[in-house]
This record gives sequence, structure tokens and C-alpha cells, in this order.
Amino acid sequence: MDGPIYRRALAARGLRHVVPPPGQRELIDRIIYDELVNGVISAASREECLQVIMDLEKQGCDVVAMACTEISLLISADSASLPLLDSTRLLAIAAFDVAIGRQPMPSWHGGPIPTS
Repeated sequence: MDGPIYRRALAARGLRHVVPPPGQRELIDRIIYDELVNGVISAASREECLQVIMDLEKQGCDVVAMACTEISLLISADSASLPLLDSTRLLAIAAFDVAIGRQPMPSWHGGPIPTS
């Protein structure tokens, strides 16, 4: 959440980037790495994540980017108080569009690609 990729991409489109406070970021990381990657789906963790979304809404956020592939296992559009941008679904759609020739192959913007 603190990395530059989303911040830069959103700023380039005139959008503000907001992340939850440190305690909530630690909570989300714990849920992802201790539960979701191990196939644990907890109602209590779902409620905690929904509370994070509601807190972001109180700060004036209009949408939440679920920028981790596992989050969509826990949170769905019909349960959240804000619209969700599901990075897994968006990346899959983009990959499909490239695969069928609807969109060109994107150029890499992350620095040199190792050759070995």
C-alpha cells in the first residue's frame, strides 16, 4: 500500500491515493499472510476489513482498490460500502484483451527486465 506504483498511476490521472493508518495496514497484512494465503476465510476478518473500508469512506474516499489478489476471497462488491476495484479481475481482463489482440502488449515501466 505504501509503494509508489499505485500512487504514481493514480496521481497521473488526477486521483488522490489514500492508505489506511498503520494499525489497519498491519491488520490487513496479517489477514492476507496468516489467513487468506492459507485458505482461511474468517467472518471476523471480513468484518474487520469492511470496517477499514467504512473508515476510508468517512475520510472521503469514493472507491477502494483491492490491490492484492487474495482480498477478493474475503470482500465482495455487495458487502462493501464503497465500490471496489478488484486488481485480480482487472488484470485478468487486461491480459485477456492482450491475448485476443483487442489491446497491444503493454510496455514495461518497472525498470530493467533481468535477462538471465
